[in-house]
Amino acid sequence: MALEIGSPAPDFSLPDETGSLVSLASFRGKRVVLYFYPKDDTSGCTIQAKDFSCMVDDFAKEGAVIIGMSPDSVKSHVKFSTKHDLNISLVADEEKTAIQAYGLWIEKSMYGKKYMGVNRSTFLIGTDGKIEAIWTSVSVPGHAEEVLQVLKNSK
Repeated sequence: MALEIGSPAPDFSLPDETGSLVSLASFRGKRVVLYFYPKDDTSGCTIQAKDFSCMVDDFAKEGAVIIGMSPDSVKSHVKFSTKHDLNISLVADEEKTAIQAYGLWIEKSMYGKKYMGVNRSTFLIGTDGKIEAIWTSVSVPGHAEEVLQVLKNSK
């Protein structure tokens, strides 16, 4: 079943770049920007992480936290976060359980080769744990600003 606006957001409990377990349920009462990205330290993923990181205070003013998630390891997240001085939580979903629960582990194609990967997507999750907005197949430039604008307009 595909997730849609108003659906309960699937919970998860996974390690972040500090090794601490992060669960969606622990943010109940706050709004959460949960974005899924394919791979640490690739061009689009780096731009996206830096954009969200630069705007973390703006999101906090709107009562929202930002969580990035990819199938990369905690070790990879540490290196990525340190290299780019990121100040957002990066969650490691190596088994792809949350990625699959959100319906984002899909067949992709590049240069005629088919492979499985993450559909770059963002979910705005309300204080009640329900999905308020969904962006799929995200184009990175301007995305963080768009999410912030929706957040501001949906109070």
